[in-house]
Amino acid sequence: MSPKSKVRSPKLPFVFVNMAMTADGKIATANRAVSSFSSTRDHKHLLELRATADAVLAGARTVDSAAINLGPGPARFRRQRLKNGLMENNLRVIVSGNGSLNPNAEVFKHRFSPILVLTTGRASKARLRQLRALADEVKVCGRREINFRKAFSWLRGKWGVKRLLCEGGGGLNDALFRAGLVDELHLTICPKIFGGRNAPAIADGRGFRRLAEALPLQIKSFKRIGNEVFAVFRRVTRR
Repeated sequence: MSPKSKVRSPKLPFVFVNMAMTADGKIATANRAVSSFSSTRDHKHLLELRATADAVLAGARTVDSAAINLGPGPARFRRQRLKNGLMENNLRVIVSGNGSLNPNAEVFKHRFSPILVLTTGRASKARLRQLRALADEVKVCGRREINFRKAFSWLRGKWGVKRLLCEGGGGLNDALFRAGLVDELHLTICPKIFGGRNAPAIADGRGFRRLAEALPLQIKSFKRIGNEVFAVFRRVTRR
């Protein structure tokens, strides 16, 4: 069954992806150095989206390579979360297929909300011990690859996650697109060109092998603010 024809379970959270990319679709330069290249307005947009989510999801390389804590940000955004009927601080979920995470990453220095790690049977016992010392819970979801449908069902059932915001990187996004689990894609298009065949894109994984398998999207909104374009796409559901 192709990803676009899969039937969504009511026990899964609403999943939305938020990414900033260059005009040529890149999210980092060819050396894969992650740095902020979008505007302060885009950063505010990120925090506004976090204020609507029960949990924020990111891949291990994203967490390791950037000084981020995946939290709600300043007090005004935490107040907005409370107005939205959410907890003051969102859950933080990190994906690492082999269990490799930098124990000195910024995210582990801030203990304002639970940190959950999704991994697979490829994680060694030593790495699992290290992860359990760092995170509030570690969930093995698959032997070789993470079964995101199972993982998200667990997040919904045990942790009450109804809205899940994914912030990349490209490999994680690609896996979610292929699994048919993304409901909305929020894109900020920035006026820069990075170029380079090795520079990562927003869906930088195996991808779809045939055009017929491609994930269909529909434009929900599209607007220019300053010198950037903010676009929202929704997934097209087919029987």
